[in-house]
Amino acid sequence: MALLRAHHLLMRPRAALSSRPPRPPLSSSPCRRTAIASRLLCSHHASSPPDDAPASASPSIVADLLDYLNESWTQFHATAEAKRQLLDAGFTLLSENDDWDLQPGGRYFFTRNMSCLIAFAVGEKYKLGNGFNIIAAHTDSPCLKLKPRSASFKSGHQMVNVQTYGGGLWHTWFDRDLTLAGRVILKDADGSFKHELVKVSRPLIRVPTLAIHLDRTVNSDGFKPNLENHLVPLLATKHEETTTNSSEKNSPSSSKVVHHPLLLQVLSDEIGCKSDEIIGMELNVCDTQPSCLGGGNNEFIYSGRLDNLASCYCALRSLMDSSKMPEELSNEKAIRMIALFDNEEVGSNSMQGAGAPTMFHAMRRIVDSLMHQSMGEGALERAINSSFLVSADMAHALHPNYPDKHEEHHRPELQKGLVIKHNANQRYATSAVTAFLFKEIARLHNLPVQEFVVRNDMGCGSTIGPILASGVGIRTVDCGIPQLSMHSVREMCGKEDVDTTYKHFKAFFEMFSDIDRKLNID
Repeated sequence: MALLRAHHLLMRPRAALSSRPPRPPLSSSPCRRTAIASRLLCSHHASSPPDDAPASASPSIVADLLDYLNESWTQFHATAEAKRQLLDAGFTLLSENDDWDLQPGGRYFFTRNMSCLIAFAVGEKYKLGNGFNIIAAHTDSPCLKLKPRSASFKSGHQMVNVQTYGGGLWHTWFDRDLTLAGRVILKDADGSFKHELVKVSRPLIRVPTLAIHLDRTVNSDGFKPNLENHLVPLLATKHEETTTNSSEKNSPSSSKVVHHPLLLQVLSDEIGCKSDEIIGMELNVCDTQPSCLGGGNNEFIYSGRLDNLASCYCALRSLMDSSKMPEELSNEKAIRMIALFDNEEVGSNSMQGAGAPTMFHAMRRIVDSLMHQSMGEGALERAINSSFLVSADMAHALHPNYPDKHEEHHRPELQKGLVIKHNANQRYATSAVTAFLFKEIARLHNLPVQEFVVRNDMGCGSTIGPILASGVGIRTVDCGIPQLSMHSVREMCGKEDVDTTYKHFKAFFEMFSDIDRKLNID
């Protein structure tokens, strides 16, 4: 019954994130449960170690990660939830359009496009030329997105036209209980415009597979859907009766021409507005199944968007927890920063992606603001030369059914720690120096570390590490939490690796400046 009640609560329609009252911080949630192993559907409860854990054990962040994943169905919701948590933690919201008046010991952040976020904490002992210690990740994941003209009919069925985003395992999206989430642009009665986040929690659309009776060779020949013809979600069967007049139907600005009125009605009911107030939308197709723990020992996390929201949350949480008390920044000489970018899955070439100069501009503005009346030759250049970037993106764990897909001596496993990624052709930005420094932090904290190299007869993926390393000129290590089913609609990773990554990231913020000072290269 408890699971049925949880399912009922998760399926209730909810108002858009930006229009609902803020919920309490996760640590003060009334749904506190002490045994992590008993959590199947985790939402809005505190994180705590198991009952039999020693008193000195660090609290687990796994339950809070599940909450974050269940809030963050899109890159917009992931950024909005990070924003909420930073505000609750006492960080000051900045605007890129305003002057910045920063002070040592201060904690700040800003968002761009509500899908990219940069947050930072300034050390009390910061001096001009000191570096930035940064963890970067990305907020987007492969998914289906609505086309600008989403309404279509097939054989009397109302269909929703979508386009593929990123390199998804698209066959996994068939026969799932899907819905829509993202943002819409609304027109107010006074003529002004605003954007609202929206999440339709109930199953709304579905991409049904063809029955085997009508496709007898699918198991022998393989499932090979045409992504344009077959990957089109079904919304409804009944033809809708519209009240639009002929002038509205012929008007290119009428949203009812391009989107089903039924869909607009669902969205307007969710937001609490009229259908004709919706003048634009940017919606993702999302799986409604909540993130949860699983496995015989409840040791795995089953969820969509682990790539790369698991890295985002570990970075966010480590920054907040390493700077929440004034004394934690009292001896810091550097600036601790996280940078969460959009559009990594499609190359990062956007104003909110890592290919834009967002992080570089932020670093320059921070140095300029902290300079005050001091004159420092090459202050920004010296700061960049002293800086270090941890590029965090999920890694490929050894698949027990396909062990030959991994290089024989570099086979990361679940529950064995963070993975450092290497590639001689610079698909990853890791060098011997940056790998050593990152592993030294792990050694001092007795944390496990693994290493990954792709086979010579296989292509190698990449991430934002090389983009930022070359664009900013910053020392970089590429790393990630090992996972299976990457880019599937449902992925999995080990919960121990999440806690290990959080500890590694937190230790990076707390001690990297001291370790780096002991190594001299040039």
